[in-house]
Amino acid sequence: MDPRPTTSSAEHDIAADLVAVLVAVTSGDPRVLTIQDQRALPSGPFELAHRSLQSGLRAWVERQTRLPLGYVEQLYTFADRDRADATGKHVISISYLGLTREQPALGEHEARWRCWYDYFPWEDHRAGPPPLIEQALRPGLRAWIAAASDRAAQRGRRQRAAMLFGLEDHAWNEELVLQRYELLYEAKLIPEAHRGNSQAFELGDTVRPAAPGKPMMLDHRRILATGIARLRAKIKYHPVVFELMPDTFTLLQLQRCVEALAGRQVHKPNFRRLIEQQELVEETGETSQEAGGRPAKLFRFRRTVLAERAISGTKLPISGA
Repeated sequence: MDPRPTTSSAEHDIAADLVAVLVAVTSGDPRVLTIQDQRALPSGPFELAHRSLQSGLRAWVERQTRLPLGYVEQLYTFADRDRADATGKHVISISYLGLTREQPALGEHEARWRCWYDYFPWEDHRAGPPPLIEQALRPGLRAWIAAASDRAAQRGRRQRAAMLFGLEDHAWNEELVLQRYELLYEAKLIPEAHRGNSQAFELGDTVRPAAPGKPMMLDHRRILATGIARLRAKIKYHPVVFELMPDTFTLLQLQRCVEALAGRQVHKPNFRRLIEQQELVEETGETSQEAGGRPAKLFRFRRTVLAERAISGTKLPISGA
């Protein structure tokens, strides 16, 4: 029985939900702000009292976390036809990406910062491909491939899995975060794909455990995947990474921040050469005693560079190591 309202007026009811992917990088750890036992992103409905969508988002985030929002950009609008709430209203989620520096969060929903690799452990390749891809994901993917209806479909599934997860000599593309998540959803290897049975899913005649990674409420992990993918792409052509840095920093701290976001190692000499060529930073004349090393120069971001010229075509040298 279809639980949705049958009256013509109810069928056209639409509710707008505002969702924030709020990111910080702390000690080389990419962090995302969560609520409700770390199972959801800060969110709330758009209300008529809100002056704009963004002002509504800021109001909800500040109410739920007691943190003011800094840099914010609209991320994506999720409007799938099957998104409905308990009243039958069609729910549109309008998501935003925010960048900040971590500070204690309070609010009414137990706001907590958490490493985004807790939700997507297969995305962290800073030390090389994580063993869990081979040990935990690949068996489930093999079963999903084998369950396809015919050989052509099996071949298509195999090619998709290999391309997205860097298998069979395919290179890992750090920007395909959302596509990887959606493939795991399609393969029913994550709890969100089959609510009510979060431990295992039927794949043909076999039962496979859920993929590693903390699930989230509704489609919030999909929204988080979209935010990570956007940020990984954006740091290569726009200096948004400096929104995550303190006022002064060393070049190693900047490098570690980029690596945390990209989930990949950066080629150190090329990275420093790029930063110098783009004139993105300037020395402060002070130094910092980095752990286990000699004093390192402190730099600050040259915000005037944005007004002086557009920075385009910049490709951060993310290595395949």
